[in-house]
Amino acid sequence: MTELNGIKYELKSNVCIIYLNRPEVYNSFNREMSISLQKALYYCQESIDVRAVMITGIGRGFSAGQDLKEAIAVDGPTMETILAEHYNPIIRRICSMSKPVVAAVNGVAAGAGANLALACDIVLVSNSASFIQAFSKIGLIPDCSGTFFLPRLIGLQRAKAYMMTGEKIDSRDALNLGIAFKLYQDEEFFASAFEFTLKLAVMPTKALALTKKALLLSQDNNLEAQLNTELELQLQAGASSDFKEGVAAFLEKRAPVFTGN
Repeated sequence: MTELNGIKYELKSNVCIIYLNRPEVYNSFNREMSISLQKALYYCQESIDVRAVMITGIGRGFSAGQDLKEAIAVDGPTMETILAEHYNPIIRRICSMSKPVVAAVNGVAAGAGANLALACDIVLVSNSASFIQAFSKIGLIPDCSGTFFLPRLIGLQRAKAYMMTGEKIDSRDALNLGIAFKLYQDEEFFASAFEFTLKLAVMPTKALALTKKALLLSQDNNLEAQLNTELELQLQAGASSDFKEGVAAFLEKRAPVFTGN
């Protein structure tokens, strides 16, 4: 287990579990915690032993977002610093990560905490999880990529409603709206979320990374551009060792053993 300011992470069976670790303030982010998460994500990207990532919270919440005491402190970081140096690099690292990133939302995810989860590739929720776009309650706009991901997940009108009102989305609604992929009971949540992420870690993770890249590019591409993107990325996937192993395993009627190469 590696411990940084506000973050813990450990490697278990090719899954790096990142724990948001300020439970006394519902894992709200300050500067040190944000920089620590950037470092943990960098490790995940660079380590050949990591093939999938799971982000979860310690304690009763996933993350309550920005620590407001820091934000209003006289000697605290400016709003520009919080976004440009703390949050935006985290979102960029998650979205560019060449490995699947799972958000295991174990309780309240509010503000930047909610949008951090939305930026992950797959969101799993516990029965007690909830999402709150809390920005309007303090006179701010949603950040941490929320205005990019939420309307694409649930539609523009619903996104406007939740972001303007700050109304809570509970775990069942998150599942029904398409924000969450799976819902687990609280008592089995961590074990189930880890088992789910472990299944991703033994898949052809290079192909998963290329799929992730294709989907992100599709947000701005027209049909012709996306067809060309698929061609380019499929050629990369087809040249991988995992493709050869997948075909061989299919023909030999056995389970494939992928390496992510």
